[in-house]
Amino acid sequence: MMNEQVASYDWVRPQADYIRREVMIPMRDGKKLFTVIVMRKGTHDGPILLSRTPYNAGKMSSRNRSQKIEEILPVMDADFVNDGYIRVYQDVRGLDGSEGDYVMNRPLRGALNPTKVDHATDTYDTIDWLVKNVKESNGKVGITGSSYLGFTSLMALVDPHPALKASVPQSPMVDGWMGDDWFHNGAFRMFGFDYDLSQTVKKGGGSVPKGTGDEYQAYLDAGSAMQYAKAYGLLDLPVVRKVLEHPSYDAWWQGQAVDKLLAARKLTVPTMLVVGQWDQEDSYGAPAVYKALEPQDTNNDMVSLVIGPWRHSQVNYEARELGPLKWEGDTGGQFRRNYMKPFLDCHLKTNAPKCDTPPVLTYATGLVGTMDGIKGGWEVSQKWPAGSYTPLYLAGNYGLSWSKPAAGSDSYVSDPAKPVPMLPRPVHMQGEEWKTWLVHDQRFVDGRPDVLSYTTGVLDKPVHIMGAPKVELHASTTGQDSDYVVKLIDVYPQENSANPELAGYELGVGIEIFRGRYVHGFDKPQPLEPGKGYTFQWSLPNVDHVFLPGHKIMVQVQSSLFPLYDRNPQSWVPSIMEAMPKDYVKATETVQYGGDAASAVWLPIAGN
Repeated sequence: MMNEQVASYDWVRPQADYIRREVMIPMRDGKKLFTVIVMRKGTHDGPILLSRTPYNAGKMSSRNRSQKIEEILPVMDADFVNDGYIRVYQDVRGLDGSEGDYVMNRPLRGALNPTKVDHATDTYDTIDWLVKNVKESNGKVGITGSSYLGFTSLMALVDPHPALKASVPQSPMVDGWMGDDWFHNGAFRMFGFDYDLSQTVKKGGGSVPKGTGDEYQAYLDAGSAMQYAKAYGLLDLPVVRKVLEHPSYDAWWQGQAVDKLLAARKLTVPTMLVVGQWDQEDSYGAPAVYKALEPQDTNNDMVSLVIGPWRHSQVNYEARELGPLKWEGDTGGQFRRNYMKPFLDCHLKTNAPKCDTPPVLTYATGLVGTMDGIKGGWEVSQKWPAGSYTPLYLAGNYGLSWSKPAAGSDSYVSDPAKPVPMLPRPVHMQGEEWKTWLVHDQRFVDGRPDVLSYTTGVLDKPVHIMGAPKVELHASTTGQDSDYVVKLIDVYPQENSANPELAGYELGVGIEIFRGRYVHGFDKPQPLEPGKGYTFQWSLPNVDHVFLPGHKIMVQVQSSLFPLYDRNPQSWVPSIMEAMPKDYVKATETVQYGGDAASAVWLPIAGN
């Protein structure tokens, strides 16, 4: 009897139409990073397109065990490798095939990182090796990727290698406290614990073992973030401890904010920033970086912004629809072929075509075709926001008014024992439910006693908004702390025979939260004085949307969005992360409108 196990098998066969190499690239500190290089056979003088990932470069570059290059690489790569591009994927330091220590969102070397290496130096060393050792290349490199890969694409812009000629960060994680993965305006996103456990544990990692039932109930039963972490043994994870120890926007968070890091430097690499209008994970980052860098772009040719009709990372897939919303064709493919690839071509190709990159590219949602000079689909703007801010005031009888109304107020009781759900129960924050929750019909909470709904009359003309709507909420509480959630909603007509699924639909155009204790500054948490009126101001996500004639505009106000965000106890505790059951109390929330306390959502209306 002989041992029938074979040491290895090369699944890339001689008949393959591509070359696939696996290499270990040395960094300046001696560690080596696992890197996969893929190109079509016969490629020469090819631009390199790099992505640096925590999600296993080997798997990302072997989607199927096939002999066809389009089959082994992600869908978005086909247009590039079929036009002579060399595709490179690399495991970030400390994960999968790469050596070294893994630090989630490793900060730039300096005060928060005493070592000599970070994502900027690792990218520099990688590019240096690639242009010297990949003989099929033309020596020009671009970098791209979504989410964490968007973060690494931005970090590459810090002291960039001379061969780095273009960057396309998609839905990048930029500021984990202000509005990306971990917090939004101070409210903690509880589901991040699943990511922590899956990313930072070598054995036994994955989602938190809370079962497969209603996550609303699971988080409610667990209590505060600290109680939840203790119940499931998560305090053994350094990344969990760090987040729990920094509930406010202190120097630790501010020092990691990529928009601040880049604003302090001169941008030398042309950059196209991309985000989805309904990005459920990283809606903040790309517009924040655009806002930080655009003032130094005097010739309007170094930084551009793209907002597509997508969920998180949908730009890299077929994107014909999102939930019940249907678009005119595959918007992901349209963007990649018509805008992203020409942008990279003009900066990376030998004998490159002239650049003609739109300063701002957005997709007008809510409208199919053309109406009164407004064209649905892709549109180009010279600046962002592209609309003029106009207040839409909360008014009496739960109305909305374009003129300041008479003074008044409405109240509701917020009970942490019965928080307003983000989705109809049972809630599951994964799969399609999670991907499309931002476009879910909001009628499931309209009418709850702890949700205020304000509505315009039926619109007689389109209202086209292009920018980030701004919330100005005048409110008071009987508690010592409070959260406020504002939703901007497009209310469809009650009858819609052409598309019955959207009859009466309440489409969330923008949804965002604000934690009241930060009314005096995100680094200055303070208790609220019971009964005192405060002005709370924050922004909703950036959108290009048309409210059509026959529709209504609605604004909803509530004080919880659970279990996506942890519950505010509404009594004063130094850290909500560590709130105990006794700390959670009911509070009466009062929203003022009109007069000297005119609550409004300021809409960036185009054409005004």
